[in-house]
Amino acid sequence: MTQKLTQLGVATAITLVLLGMSLLGQRLVGRSLQADLDKGNTARGLLQVGHVLGVFLIVGSIVANSVTGEDLTRDALWALTFGGASVLLLEIAGSLGLRLLLRSRLLAEIERGNAAAGLAAGAHYTATGILISKNLHGTELAALPIALVFFVLAQASFHLFVVLFRALTVYDDSEEILGENMGAALSYAGLVVGVGLVVGNASEGQFTGWASSLKGYALALLWNLAFYPVRQLIVQTLLLGARPSLRGGRLDVAIGQERNAGLGALEACCYIATALLLAKVM
Repeated sequence: MTQKLTQLGVATAITLVLLGMSLLGQRLVGRSLQADLDKGNTARGLLQVGHVLGVFLIVGSIVANSVTGEDLTRDALWALTFGGASVLLLEIAGSLGLRLLLRSRLLAEIERGNAAAGLAAGAHYTATGILISKNLHGTELAALPIALVFFVLAQASFHLFVVLFRALTVYDDSEEILGENMGAALSYAGLVVGVGLVVGNASEGQFTGWASSLKGYALALLWNLAFYPVRQLIVQTLLLGARPSLRGGRLDVAIGQERNAGLGALEACCYIATALLLAKVM
């Protein structure tokens, strides 16, 4: 019981410290969670929600994997080492990823109040938090370089699969999101979180040597291919009742042209549900 209480106390302290580090990091780059939420800019609020969720995912992983409750000093040392590196990576990788996947105009659209852009950006931060939480944790310094290597691999794989799967749509996701299409933003958000979960689970696990670990990672990445039949067959044909198609189809018309937010949300939920299901069998 004493060990559990100690672990809970350390976990609470680490949560507050890492959240504080995240807030401080935002202030250093000219952003503020409180100001964004108080100003009434829905886009910035949605971005911050995704960012905070990413931090909490990191905190949960650090507490579960770096805090044992046996030695207070040791727990604090490893939690701050891996937690600090994780929060820093969230800021850097999240910001760079937005520019790679959704173009440089995204931040300007968020400042303008484009809620679709804010949702897409927030989901991207959440997916980045998932990847970090699956890789950066431990109780020894030797694990940190290996964790960083697999995080970089996970980031590259994540971006690659998102680009490949968004090529399934006949509409341009970036242009639709920048054009305030909430249906496209919901669809994109669900995909990046779903792919983030699958890639994160693929990169997680015991390191057994570079050859075997990389082989296992590459094979686990193939589970991402499940998102294709989910979109084209389950969502478009089974749920929507439309004719099957290899690319595009009724779902693209509903989201790209009709801007149907409901179908965008349905597609997003199916991606995330699929990823959670795959996590049980990977």
